[in-house]
Amino acid sequence: MTFADGAASLIAMDAPPGKEDCQPFITIDRLLGEAGVHVPKIHAENTTHGFMLLEDLGRTTYLDRLKSADEREDVATGLYAAAIDSLIAIQRANDNAALPPYDEELLRRELGLFPEWYMARHLGATPTPADATVLAKAFDAIVANNLAQPRVPVHRDYHSRNLMVSDPLPGVIDFQDAVVGPITYDLASLLKDAYVRWEEERVIDWCVRYWEKARKAGLPVRSDFADFYLDFEWMGIQRHLKVAGIFARLCHRDGKERYLADLPLVLEYLQKACARYRQLGPLAALLDRLHERSPKVGYTF
Repeated sequence: MTFADGAASLIAMDAPPGKEDCQPFITIDRLLGEAGVHVPKIHAENTTHGFMLLEDLGRTTYLDRLKSADEREDVATGLYAAAIDSLIAIQRANDNAALPPYDEELLRRELGLFPEWYMARHLGATPTPADATVLAKAFDAIVANNLAQPRVPVHRDYHSRNLMVSDPLPGVIDFQDAVVGPITYDLASLLKDAYVRWEEERVIDWCVRYWEKARKAGLPVRSDFADFYLDFEWMGIQRHLKVAGIFARLCHRDGKERYLADLPLVLEYLQKACARYRQLGPLAALLDRLHERSPKVGYTF
């Protein structure tokens, strides 16, 4: 809404208490705001009835801006520099007690979306006993890596659709599911985004820039960049297995077929990263076999 006196536009949120709990949003909004992250300011709240009045961060997402930019590469430089600075601010937020843990149970539940929704429902592929063994061993290795990483506040969906072109950059939304978890998770979400592709050389360059800034900020990143980048890759594998399952579920359960258009990039990230690590070679081979026998994906490696 925009007020008659010309005051800034505000967003009215209606979260019926019987269906939505707005308290996590309020708690995390304040946590991130105090850390210097540009989240929507809460101008008024009534948790009894589920109403809030929020700052309007605008209608232009990073993805919108990148799609409309004449000089996409130049525009991206400023947008991603700001996103990296904002991510570091999120990770420095110091009240981890306010956030639930990104624990083994949650990591494995997310990985389980891949065989249930992507393989079985979307591809119609019933895992053989050998396939199940490959998945189990790969999931064990992925989760072990993820849990061994340093832990910080994690937005959990830090990508081009949830970053707004605002003043200051970026406006950050959709943070109500934040957790405390692996330090590379949000960076993998940002740089291996399901909705926008960047060349690997650019991704590595941005990773280096983040790593250098994070070290200066005192964040617990690995002291060797090669070790940090391996963690980044393995975290991306976990996320993309999950996202493939989520996109398939959104299509087949919720009727949102548009998400299938974003599957090829997710699968490309996944296969390329798995193929780089001997321990995940069997998973890479399984992915190859799955897509050779299924025309539904519309993508070949």
